[in-house]
Amino acid sequence: MIDKMAIVDPTAIIAEDVVVGPYTVIGPNVEIDKGTWIGPNVVIPCNTKIGKNNKIYQFASIGGDNQDLVFDDKPTYLEIGDNNIIHEFVTINRGSVKESCLTKIQDNNLIMAYSHIGHDCEIGSHTIFANGATLAGHVLVENFATIGAYCAVHQFCNIGEYSFIARGAMVTKDVLPYVLVSGNNPEAHGLNKVGLERNGFTKESIRKLLKAYKLIFRTQSTLQQTESELVKLATDCQYTQKLYQAIQRATRGFIR
Repeated sequence: MIDKMAIVDPTAIIAEDVVVGPYTVIGPNVEIDKGTWIGPNVVIPCNTKIGKNNKIYQFASIGGDNQDLVFDDKPTYLEIGDNNIIHEFVTINRGSVKESCLTKIQDNNLIMAYSHIGHDCEIGSHTIFANGATLAGHVLVENFATIGAYCAVHQFCNIGEYSFIARGAMVTKDVLPYVLVSGNNPEAHGLNKVGLERNGFTKESIRKLLKAYKLIFRTQSTLQQTESELVKLATDCQYTQKLYQAIQRATRGFIR
């Protein structure tokens, strides 16, 4: 299933039914599991593990060197899980020696054309990157998050689960779980209610999240003044608990 015009390093481990298109280059220490389809002109240079049933379109660059100024050519890695769709001209860098040496992408993600995922990023499952979405290094994107077209996320930011970032946002702080943010200099604009409903959140769970949202974003009180109320809400619902935990770990602050 490997086109005769592809270039594949003899040390690469590729399952028998993997399709590799013409002019694709696969380097050393690459593993590709069964059911994965790789189009023409894809480059996977080294130290990359790709799971089952992924689809990688033409001209993507998967597992390239990180773009850190202190890059020193020590071994670093990229791991991609199962059932991901990676479109044209996407670039995904391996990790760096500054952190875990690993960039990791889990399962069932849709990464649209021209998106970029920098070194040491950790991407959960069921995320969506619209066209041109860009992550600097060391970004955490949790499950079911959506990053809109031409958004850019600053290094070391956390993007919470089920959050939604509208197109063109320049994200320099954390985005809390379940929250919708928009604007070039983004601000919070309520819960991602449509996304929550589509993913089976009950009316009661959404009601509790809305109560927590209003406490965080709509009152004139500081977070310190409202913390006891937030703690009470966090003990009552697993989702409000995750919201509170995200606030606690937001070392860069969060978008309000």
